[in-house]
Amino acid sequence: MRRLDWLDALRGLAAITVVWFHLSPQIIGLPAHLAIMRHVDLGKTAVLLFFLVSGYVIPMSLERHGDLRRFWIGRLTRIYPAYLATIALFAVLAAAGLLHWQASLRAETGAGLLAHLTMMPDLVGVRGVVRVFWTLTYEMVFYLVVTGLFAWRIHRHSTWYAAGLALVAWLPLPDALLANSMAGRRALGGVLALGMLLILMLIWRGRPKLAGLIGLGFLLVPLLNGHPTAAATVRSSQQALLLLAVMFAGTVVYRWQHAQSGPVASLTALTVVAVSLVGAQWTQRVWLANMIAVATIFLIAYAFRRRSMPRVLTGLGRISYSLYLLHVIVLFLLPRLVPDLGTQPFLIRLMTGLAYLLTVIGLAALAYRIVELPGLRLGRWVTRKIDSDHPPRTGPATERAAPRTGRGENARQSV
Repeated sequence: MRRLDWLDALRGLAAITVVWFHLSPQIIGLPAHLAIMRHVDLGKTAVLLFFLVSGYVIPMSLERHGDLRRFWIGRLTRIYPAYLATIALFAVLAAAGLLHWQASLRAETGAGLLAHLTMMPDLVGVRGVVRVFWTLTYEMVFYLVVTGLFAWRIHRHSTWYAAGLALVAWLPLPDALLANSMAGRRALGGVLALGMLLILMLIWRGRPKLAGLIGLGFLLVPLLNGHPTAAATVRSSQQALLLLAVMFAGTVVYRWQHAQSGPVASLTALTVVAVSLVGAQWTQRVWLANMIAVATIFLIAYAFRRRSMPRVLTGLGRISYSLYLLHVIVLFLLPRLVPDLGTQPFLIRLMTGLAYLLTVIGLAALAYRIVELPGLRLGRWVTRKIDSDHPPRTGPATERAAPRTGRGENARQSV
């Protein structure tokens, strides 16, 4: 049993929950789907679980690398191959007339290209090629902010960051200060792309603190531009900050577990995030059920982390990134294969749903093998090559190493 199988199991559960959430209107009918959503939004619950796991894992991965250069090589070769392959698959199907580009992308191609280059379409205000790309926006912002904290050696104060972001989310904030026009969205997309490029160049050149300042500056975008257009999935800057607070809550759990923060500070920060996640959503009472569900699932998995996890969930966890990215594309094609599925007899809907699940899981497993794994091998090769030619210069020499995660474990940090 690998040390972090419990995290793979959580990813697998979150991924299959997202798949079911998007499929369920066709299988159980839209009225039943909406009735469930009035009590608990399974899609948001799964996304929050993903974010909590990322918050636990990403700082651990960075500190285990001990070097920003190695960390970013690992991140880029981990997340971009499957992401680009998904865009390429969509483009091929669109060229064949089977799918159609989002209207906001057709109207604002320049902003869309820049936003997708940085994986931040939601904050730029354009719809992702695949809508689930919106979560990658907040994953990327989290990576950049954590990079800044690590570069300035202030990354251990996670309780302050989690609670601080959650408290700021109570304030009235602008939603579209930086991208309230087409020209503004193009400019913002360009600034984000330039900022990321500068960060990577500065890290490469051994200027981590300057790179860190730019990384910390990315926090201004969700703070001031959390819902720039109707194409953005996140509904406000307050909600955008809360998503980041959830990720830092995962970091708080990690630091508490490894005695890097005390129980009082950790519990206080987690309580502030939980209360804010519900209270700062104002009229969205369903967030209470979402928060309770996420906390319960995470705590159960954490309590049994030293035991064997169900192989089905850990297997789904390994392919969860590709499963998350690709399942919507297959779902788009479903009406062409089974027209008017929602009006078909239940047995046909059920069998179609099972066939769909087997198809997307098989496609994700294939993508993991032929896209993700080669990317991981490329990242390891580049890291070895660079380390042999240029010894690391950007990591704190005295950083205490995080627990080893087993061969290839950090490579499976999916979003």
